[in-house]
Amino acid sequence: MFENLNWWEIGALLLLALLIFGERLPKVIGDGMRMLRGLRAMAQNATSDLNKELGTDLQLQDLHPKAFIRKHILSEEDEEALRKPLQGLFEDVKSDLNGVKSDLSEVAAAADIKNATSSDVVKRPAQSFDLDAT
Repeated sequence: MFENLNWWEIGALLLLALLIFGERLPKVIGDGMRMLRGLRAMAQNATSDLNKELGTDLQLQDLHPKAFIRKHILSEEDEEALRKPLQGLFEDVKSDLNGVKSDLSEVAAAADIKNATSSDVVKRPAQSFDLDAT
């Protein structure tokens, strides 16, 4: 919960809470903890009621549509049969993209003028303009 706060920030928050609530701070903390315990108990009661009504061992993660379909509708064989053609397509696209990446890397290396030696760079003759021509 506090993984992005360092000790100085937590201390500053506690000092601010002490200044705002003063002597009532322990009572406010107790009320907050009591409220959290009540919310947890309500959530556990709701899941246990759902388990009793549905007759299954239902977890909160099971309510996600993908997990529900995977757990209750598809068998492992059906899921594997659905994944197999898509996995082949994925591998084909991945290999094509790796080929394009290597081609682009070769072109970028060939076009890198900053790192090219003087023998790699083709020198052009200096252009001269004839100002007398009309």
